Amino acid sequence: MSLKILTVVGARPQFVKAAVISRAIRRESGIHEILVHTGQHFDANMSDVFFEEMEIPKPDYLLGIHGLSHGAMTGRMLEEIEKVLQKEKPDYLLVYGDTNSTLAAALAAKKLHIPIVHVEAGVRNFDETMPEEINRYLVDRLAALNFCCTDLGVENLTREGFFTGKINSEVFNCGDVMCDAAFFYAEKASRQSRILETLQLIGKDFIICTVHRANNTDEPERLRALVEFLNEVNKELPIVLPLHPRTRSRIQSQGLTTRFTIIDPVGYLDMIMLEKQARYVFTDSGGVVREAYFFHKPSLFFLEQPVWPELVDGGYCINVAPKAGELQAGYQKLIQLKPDFHTAIYGDGSAGDKILSRILSHHARNASRN
Repeated sequence: MSLKILTVVGARPQFVKAAVISRAIRRESGIHEILVHTGQHFDANMSDVFFEEMEIPKPDYLLGIHGLSHGAMTGRMLEEIEKVLQKEKPDYLLVYGDTNSTLAAALAAKKLHIPIVHVEAGVRNFDETMPEEINRYLVDRLAALNFCCTDLGVENLTREGFFTGKINSEVFNCGDVMCDAAFFYAEKASRQSRILETLQLIGKDFIICTVHRANNTDEPERLRALVEFLNEVNKELPIVLPLHPRTRSRIQSQGLTTRFTIIDPVGYLDMIMLEKQARYVFTDSGGVVREAYFFHKPSLFFLEQPVWPELVDGGYCINVAPKAGELQAGYQKLIQLKPDFHTAIYGDGSAGDKILSRILSHHARNASRN
């Protein structure tokens, strides 16, 4: 069987996810993958280092689109991805998650009648002020194959009419490819990462924290509340915050004083080591909060509505609005948690192989009809 898959990535979590399925593809004969990097995350620590550490093939196309408004960025990506699709003529477009790169690629492929594979489908937090939520709705609706990470993802799509026969999309729960990646790279991280030595954290308790969402970093009151909260918690338990230069400049422009440890963005292996050794994880990232679960760490999630309600409902995560007072109350709840991590919400670590098998079956069925 000859099959061409064109994969579009653009942001850190997508590099992690792509590594899993790209590795599964390389084990199969007769499949050719074309990798397109939109450039949405463009600096070396947010992009290049992931390709190197995770041994992802270098992108066949690097579009270099970044630093624009949502509309401008999506439009530019749509235009450039369409050109690549017309040139390469793939059998499938493969996209991950809910970024502008994902939406632009899906729109371009749908208009060219190329079947779309959406990995991490069915995620909902029902907050339409978030651009990610809008992207999720649209890409799920456009995709021929929707792969959910959990049973709740399937339930969300069921409520939206995906199993009524009126929407031409197949939906499966194959588990989470980020779970595959965490398990696969954990050993490599233990061998290669030196981040704990560099930060003098060996044998110490600490909190690893990430903050990146625009509605947290671009809103002065939210950012102030987060910084003041982190300063307070840091008095009792040291906090390490890998921080993108853009967010660092926001903190500086507001004249905020930080008393916790800020470091430059780190690669995937270093982040795994920090998550594995931390006592708690603080984040507004849907990827990092899952990694906390994979490594059995209770987490505090900075958003009004949880992206992964499964973690909140299961007692693994406290969801809290990034507002003064509420953050401290959420932290007090967090330190009382006693979660049972003997569960498998996100599958058994074989999602990549299961997803590729479904794609191959779909392709074989379509080929037999033609």
